Amino acid sequence: MLIEGKNAVRQALLSENTINKIFIDKNYSSRKDEIISLASQNRVKIEYMPKVALDKMSKTNHHQGYIAEITDFKYSSVDEILELAKERNEKPFIVLLDGIVDPHNFGAIIRSCECAGVHGIIIPKDRSISVNETVIHTSTGAVSEMKIARVVNLKSAITYLQENDVWVFAAEAGGEDIYSKNLNIPLAVIIGSEGKGVKQSILNYTDGVIALPLKGKVNSLNASVACGIIIFEALRQRLK
Repeated sequence: MLIEGKNAVRQALLSENTINKIFIDKNYSSRKDEIISLASQNRVKIEYMPKVALDKMSKTNHHQGYIAEITDFKYSSVDEILELAKERNEKPFIVLLDGIVDPHNFGAIIRSCECAGVHGIIIPKDRSISVNETVIHTSTGAVSEMKIARVVNLKSAITYLQENDVWVFAAEAGGEDIYSKNLNIPLAVIIGSEGKGVKQSILNYTDGVIALPLKGKVNSLNASVACGIIIFEALRQRLK
């Protein structure tokens, strides 16, 4: 798997990702460069290449002169996400994704979650985007700092969270206003796709539904935008 872009490669070097090699624009070889320095410290092999060669290797067309080859993304478990909250002495703060298939949306959600202090993201193995090169690039390195669990059954994951005293709410139209709802609790929020939202079969397992107040004629927001608004409202309440 390839990671592209200066920020993404830098974050990979600073995290626990296993990097096999870094490919760098040969024009950067003689200058003082943080990524070159970090690679040297971590004993990661660097291969300097012409920009045209990097362009051919790139899948995003936004490599910025840096491409890292890493082992496949290492997913976490739900228990590891809960353990992280415990280590930080914080109430669990988790996002579940139901039917998100756009890698750009997923990458943006990861970035927002990392900024808001979310402990982890849970995605289903089927009918869902996985962590790939586009997701990594869109997250601008945040994927290296976020625990992501990939589960066989989202319903079972919801039940498991509830058994561990986590309240699970779906973000859907017609729910309780997030600005009047207490979100300063052990919390998991389910974000559905723009087209179908959270499936009814998933809604049946939740502790309730929360919603954003909308005044426009369009009754839905981009999934990553909606997720960002909700998790930052939860963060605001936690910081009171």
